[in-house]
Amino acid sequence: MAAGAENRRGQKKADDRRKEQVKVKARPETKAKAEPKKPQTKKGMYSHLDRIPEGMADTRLTPGCLVLEGGAFRGIYTSGVLDVLMQNGINLQTTIGVSAGALNGLGYLAGQIGRNARINLKYRNDPQYVGLMPVLNRKDRGVIGFDFLFGRMNQIEPMNMERIMDQRRRLIAVATALTTGWPVYFERQQDTEDLFMALRASASMPYVSQPVTVRGIRCLDGGCSVKIPYEWALEHGYKKIVVVRTRDGHYRPKEDNVQFAERVYGEFPEFAAALATMNRRYAVELDVLDRLEAEGRVFVIKPSLPITIGRLESDVEKLGDVYWLGVHDAKEQMEALKAYLARVD
Repeated sequence: MAAGAENRRGQKKADDRRKEQVKVKARPETKAKAEPKKPQTKKGMYSHLDRIPEGMADTRLTPGCLVLEGGAFRGIYTSGVLDVLMQNGINLQTTIGVSAGALNGLGYLAGQIGRNARINLKYRNDPQYVGLMPVLNRKDRGVIGFDFLFGRMNQIEPMNMERIMDQRRRLIAVATALTTGWPVYFERQQDTEDLFMALRASASMPYVSQPVTVRGIRCLDGGCSVKIPYEWALEHGYKKIVVVRTRDGHYRPKEDNVQFAERVYGEFPEFAAALATMNRRYAVELDVLDRLEAEGRVFVIKPSLPITIGRLESDVEKLGDVYWLGVHDAKEQMEALKAYLARVD
């Protein structure tokens, strides 16, 4: 019996050695098949930057109001949509945006096709843009490097300030006042520094950013008080309202974290209350927007697939996919959008 057991152990060792030899032989071939050669790109940059469109939108204006939802890096979906609008000569006279929507609106006014996408797909992983460096920056004091966006990037790929300051067009950045918890609508004026501060305030996310003071008002992200500011467009009498969402049509937010909001912002009870009811109000906004869309009062472009990336998504290939989803969805709805804008009400 001892000899039989020893023979079985010897046979098992021989079988294990043969299996390992097979694995070693197969490994290079398997790897070669599973990992096709990728384009040579710099670390942290999107692999298809060369596919992002370039050019300038024409200067003809389209009557109506463009309403842009925020959503941090989900906003790259909006960048794709806006590039298609500009390529098709749809340059709406008024743009109102919240957070990332306001930043996208700046690029839309500038008429620089592809610029917003290139910045996010090329520089998302630059430590000056997102992360600890902006937090420690005396002026930024938050996870997003606005000094990088409005400073260094303006040297690398300058914004067309002449277009941005065109008085025939309006740009409104929505922020939330700390003292009241209500939205504040900062309209672009002639002062560029004031404009950039309003954009900072609109996109300074709660919990990870310090308040930004604009025109004497301490503010944080506009999404704390209103997610999709279409009501502003309705109240101001716009007949043509185009809304770009960054969530698919089936999305509804989770319940609010009341205790956390009150614990962090107890010094500002009205603002804490706005945060504590933010998702509940967002759900109502979405329901009303669905009704307005069904009635033909507004035209909505929204993701045809759920967008599941993180708010500060660092995977630029995923961000690229979201950008092209925006391009695809805008192209799919282009004829319907043109018909809506041409309709006589």
